[in-house]
Amino acid sequence: MDALTLTAAYEIIRQPLGEILPEVSAALAPLIPHVDAAELSTHCAHSPFKTLGGTALLTGAELAPLLASGIPGEPWQGRSVIGGRPREVVAVTSHATRRGAVLVLVREDSAAPVDEAGLAVAQALWDLVSGHFDRFASEAMPGTLARSRAAADTRARVIAELTASHATALSGVLGVLRSRALDDATARTTATDLAASALIEMRAAQHRDRALAEEPALEAFERLAAELRPMLRHTRVRLDLGAPDPGRSLAADVAHSARAIVRALLLIVLEQDSVRRVHVGWQLTAHELRASVRDDGAGALAPCDLGAGTVRDRIEVLGGRLDIDALPGWGTTITAVVPLAAPAAPVEAAHPLTGLGGRELEVLRHLALGHRNRRIGEELHISESTVKFHVANILNKLGVDSRGEAAALFHAAA
Repeated sequence: MDALTLTAAYEIIRQPLGEILPEVSAALAPLIPHVDAAELSTHCAHSPFKTLGGTALLTGAELAPLLASGIPGEPWQGRSVIGGRPREVVAVTSHATRRGAVLVLVREDSAAPVDEAGLAVAQALWDLVSGHFDRFASEAMPGTLARSRAAADTRARVIAELTASHATALSGVLGVLRSRALDDATARTTATDLAASALIEMRAAQHRDRALAEEPALEAFERLAAELRPMLRHTRVRLDLGAPDPGRSLAADVAHSARAIVRALLLIVLEQDSVRRVHVGWQLTAHELRASVRDDGAGALAPCDLGAGTVRDRIEVLGGRLDIDALPGWGTTITAVVPLAAPAAPVEAAHPLTGLGGRELEVLRHLALGHRNRRIGEELHISESTVKFHVANILNKLGVDSRGEAAALFHAAA
């Protein structure tokens, strides 16, 4: 890539995630003229499919085959079904993310083929952007994670409702068309085939969505193991692994966060000179993931040793908890307990304050005392960004516009 393209890439990855696709489209437009752009990627559990332009009927299902068949490093140009009809496209695939990401540029039907130089720039730019996406997913920062989890929960609920509604309607159509009371056998057979095909496509779409939004638990743990081994390669510490039972899946945000939490906990454990063995295990129950890190050290770790940074922040965002069990002379076990589902929405409250969580009430109490974000973070041992996140939630839940109004409500309830 030349300096101009690198500068464009730098400006693109500085944008919020929702603004990146328009910036990529604008950067590539001089080299690859196009009328629409879309992406399908697995870094984002709640919104893997994004589109730009006027092709209103373009769907993630149409992009899924391009992602599955694409070869990283080899952009493809040709005709593909987009918006329900064949269109000229350029598809650029990258495997910088776990299961790949595809950028599709929809072109005019009479567009001339793109030269190799233009395709090479598109590939290099998409590789950089996809790597940026994967960094956000693997770091699982609390603010981004909270928004992702809330949106993913809503999205999954809407998909489930639509699926049930469509399945009921199509099953009813099939029941009528299969009735022997109909005389026109040819019409009945044709209509039955159409309805059955619609049911199959709907179920396939649901499976594709699950594949993008979820990660097999065993595969997620194997990725974690591959990340941990280099951390111990040049030490005298032995790593033992306890993989979860196969056959279960995790929401992508839970898998990303669990890996980030375990990596951070292992670094804390390795600061003890006496440790010679560490066991890392995941256990899945019906409702939660228990990610444990157990060492054979002096058993002197205390909760304060775990720090007040992103480990606890990530746990709080997911509605989980961090347990520590230290036995002097025998070692320490640290367990991150993460719910597999997003916390349920609170029941209608008699007073606005009863709708706040425990940590939000603590933050509100400090707001009422006139403390600023930095002071609140120091008092509660959380990061300043997490304080900002809690303050925004408090204002939203209380239906007020300022910290002063929130403080007034707190004093009124005291």
